[in-house]
Amino acid sequence: MGHPAGNLLVDTKLAGYRVTRQIGTGARSRILLAVELKSGKQVALKHVLRNSADDDPFLVQVEREYEITSKLDHPNLRRGYTLHRIRKRLQTKELVLVMEYVDGLSLEKARPNRLNTFLTIFKKVAAGLHAMHEAGYVHSDMKPTNVMIGKGGVVKIIDFGQASALDQRKERIQGTPDFIAPEQVRRMVLTRRTDVFNVGATMYWLLTSENYPTEIRGTDARGGIALTSPDNPIAPIELNDKIPLSLSKLVMECCNDNPTQRPADMKQLSARLDVVRKLWKKQRAAAHEQLRASKDSVVDEVTRVRKDDK
Repeated sequence: MGHPAGNLLVDTKLAGYRVTRQIGTGARSRILLAVELKSGKQVALKHVLRNSADDDPFLVQVEREYEITSKLDHPNLRRGYTLHRIRKRLQTKELVLVMEYVDGLSLEKARPNRLNTFLTIFKKVAAGLHAMHEAGYVHSDMKPTNVMIGKGGVVKIIDFGQASALDQRKERIQGTPDFIAPEQVRRMVLTRRTDVFNVGATMYWLLTSENYPTEIRGTDARGGIALTSPDNPIAPIELNDKIPLSLSKLVMECCNDNPTQRPADMKQLSARLDVVRKLWKKQRAAAHEQLRASKDSVVDEVTRVRKDDK
């Protein structure tokens, strides 16, 4: 990325902040933990350094991320506070985006091992994306690494560098291969249902440890995008029989190749998650009742045998 090892350039060039350590990396960027000196509040800094014209698209992504996140205010969306431009000879050489710091782990590392936790997390993801859609934007890069899980049930969607206005086409293919929607690959209009697909592919991976088959498989021999005909998808329940059938069906609907066959928006997805939870609780209660009845039957039989022995 062109960053000298251990040289936190923004420590001396960004007045009002003290950088403490690096906490992550992104596309031609690094994420730094810092303290805002005036308030004492911890913040995250996304730092992008321009070494050549090849870095310009990444500068544009950071500018777009600030433009969008500065307008969003929702507990499940990471806020962007300010954007600082560091110039030399009238040319931007560095960008530093000051963001809300989320103390936690990505969903990739903090995978939920209980269904109730899983459903709660994705209810919050749906709520955050609904707010984003209502503001007129689509995230278009939902994946396990872009959902942060913090203490006390905190769920934050992060990384809005590929976000764009709803109902528009992008000039080039953008997205993460294993989670990208067909309309992103085909450069069609991106809608609320695009994020539904990305979320569905994210749930698929968490439930099965397998990637949903998309139309991109990383890069080809020349370093370009490797397009492919996706394999026939296997339902999550066939890969993990502990998954409720209702959830398996929902995930497959979210990942439908045809956007019109997916849940229409995040409110509908959230409502479907509620149905999954309701059915799961009902089935669990029935199983417990059946187990209790079976135990009572055994006790009754033992008591009867004892009476007969007398």
